[in-house]
Amino acid sequence: MTYLFEPAAITSLPIVGSEKLFPVRRIFCVGRNYAEHTREMGGNPETETPVFFLKPAEALVAEGGDIPYPSATEDFHHEVELVVALKSGGTNISATESLQHVFGFAVGVDLTRRDLQKICKDNRHPWDVAKAFEHSAPCGKITPSEKQSTLPDSAAISLTVNLDIKQKARLGDMIWSVENIIAHLSRLFELRSGDIIMTGTPAGVGPLHRGETVTATVEGLEPLVFRVS
Repeated sequence: MTYLFEPAAITSLPIVGSEKLFPVRRIFCVGRNYAEHTREMGGNPETETPVFFLKPAEALVAEGGDIPYPSATEDFHHEVELVVALKSGGTNISATESLQHVFGFAVGVDLTRRDLQKICKDNRHPWDVAKAFEHSAPCGKITPSEKQSTLPDSAAISLTVNLDIKQKARLGDMIWSVENIIAHLSRLFELRSGDIIMTGTPAGVGPLHRGETVTATVEGLEPLVFRVS
């Protein structure tokens, strides 16, 4: 079989301690999974549950580098997140069995056109133009779960812009744990190997400008550094 034109290259992420690459199939994202961030965005964590949306695999930028300031926005925001990479999947996965499907963990940043997101929210439109644009998902190297079998609730997650701390929390501050996220997603989608999940961001999201350097970290994982160009 021949194709009409050359198919897109497989999007992948590097793996700590390996020359192999992790092929990425889909990017699932969790919104409003930290109580303080939910309040920051005008919501009520007591009455609202986390929401799900997707980014295309092509939105990934492996290991950071230069991220171009996107078009059509004047309010470009950072959101640091723990990323979960799946080696297998299925449907109706129980929370107790969910970690069996995890290959490893990484640090990612959900980049957002906040002004466009507000327009989408006000008009009850999907968030695609605000979340799913090119270069909107920089992600660091994946640490395999055998090297970092668990990430404790006490593990710090943080983001700095030009060395100024903008976001800082603990993974235990998540409303839904990794196990519960995987279980819930598997009731909505058939999860597959190569899927990654961005698990939500803590409070402190804010604007980025050209020339600024971002450092995103999760304790125990490889940091992610990129510059807005």
